[in-house]
Amino acid sequence: MIKIIYEGEGRPSRDEYFLAMAQLVSLRGTCARRKTGCVLVDKNGFVIGTGYNGRPSGAAHCSSGFFCKGYDQPSGQGLDLCEAIHAEANALLQCKNTQEIVTAYCTHSPCIHCVKLLQNTSCRNIVFAHRYAHDSVSKELWEREPMMGRRWTYYDMERGCRT
Repeated sequence: MIKIIYEGEGRPSRDEYFLAMAQLVSLRGTCARRKTGCVLVDKNGFVIGTGYNGRPSGAAHCSSGFFCKGYDQPSGQGLDLCEAIHAEANALLQCKNTQEIVTAYCTHSPCIHCVKLLQNTSCRNIVFAHRYAHDSVSKELWEREPMMGRRWTYYDMERGCRT
């Protein structure tokens, strides 16, 4: 059964809509540590890429019992042992033109490596529903160049607002 994170009344906001979509995408994830999803959106509010985390195509999945060396590491640690490709990276691989990205909606705040990938696109906004380990380091890197106009936004789904 799918439980969508939006439970408000009426029409969901754009943030709620795309974050719920990212959560739905995350259900396809195959990582044993956590399931994450990412939805890339253009200036018109059209989805131009989606991704979830898991081992490379054709590889045995951790969720099927074929655990990589990093599956039992604490959050934010042992990333070099984990064989999963992150949701943001997979979404970028699916995106036809990374210079059309305006917002990345993620279930979790992106790691430092995914922030670097997103910096090399036209993305200006990262909106997420859960904080990941090393969140402050990723945020600092994302916002380092103030003239770029980048925003790092935690969206509290329970309260229905950005913080």
